[in-house]
Amino acid sequence: AAEKPPVPSFLGRRVLDDVPLGDIVPYIDWTFFFAAWELKGRFPAILDHPQYGAAARDLYEQARALLDRIITERLLTARGVYGFWPAATEGDDIVVYSDHERTRELTWFNMLRQQESIADGKPNLSLADFIADRTAPVTDHIGAFAVTAGLGAEDLARAFERDNDDYSAIMVKALADRLAEAFAGYLHSVARREWGMPESLSPEDVIAERHRGIRPGFGYPACPDHSEKFKLFDLLHARAIGIELTEHAAMTPAASVSGLYFSHPQARYFTVGRLGHDQVASYARRKGQSVGDVERWLTTDLAYEPSRS
Repeated sequence: AAEKPPVPSFLGRRVLDDVPLGDIVPYIDWTFFFAAWELKGRFPAILDHPQYGAAARDLYEQARALLDRIITERLLTARGVYGFWPAATEGDDIVVYSDHERTRELTWFNMLRQQESIADGKPNLSLADFIADRTAPVTDHIGAFAVTAGLGAEDLARAFERDNDDYSAIMVKALADRLAEAFAGYLHSVARREWGMPESLSPEDVIAERHRGIRPGFGYPACPDHSEKFKLFDLLHARAIGIELTEHAAMTPAASVSGLYFSHPQARYFTVGRLGHDQVASYARRKGQSVGDVERWLTTDLAYEPSRS
């Protein structure tokens, strides 16, 4: 028998205001920090790399010193919003409801499905596969989140630039990015506990994703359409905590992360890959948009040359 989906401890959204950065720091994946400085290698092994270990150690020391100052002087603010809602799938769409009785639809997230042949006869996946079908005799849920650790980052970077300290200005932005990703990991741990998943995981386990559930973000390989972010932000009222979207669906502050929570035990990340015109046309109908508009959001994912007429 299929496992009964877990039930969150609350429905709707919750705001986390001014989360202590010290709570988030243990969830920083320093490997990506070094990659941003073009030092490739896993942390902490990179600190002993025979070729550039000395440079990595120097960079790490300076980053930790600036991070300690940011925490002590409260130079950056971390703020987030997350929540849970009843959900069901209809085809490759995820319908989000306000209540368990499904009396009101809040939004539809339109998902895409892999089309290219996959080795070993594995199924072509869509994120909609990880939410129970509308006809299933169970109530399933979806989570959503938006977090930022970039409130204050631009002002701090400009202050360093005025002092002709461009290095520290770049460092601030790199640290803010890492703190935002760390905040997403920290909050995912909170969300899984509130979803009734009995886990006892260290920050290192979370960084290595040794946990149940995924948190894909729109614009990433499993859901490459950035425009779905507008629906996500409306559902979360994310703008109320200081995160905005540009017309191209880029988040500001830049050090922000958003996405969906899936609790299915088999949920995993994947790449949708190249999309045929047939799916793009179907997707456009589901979104209520023209094929041309959808193609502009998915330009790099198309398996064909779109019409320029």
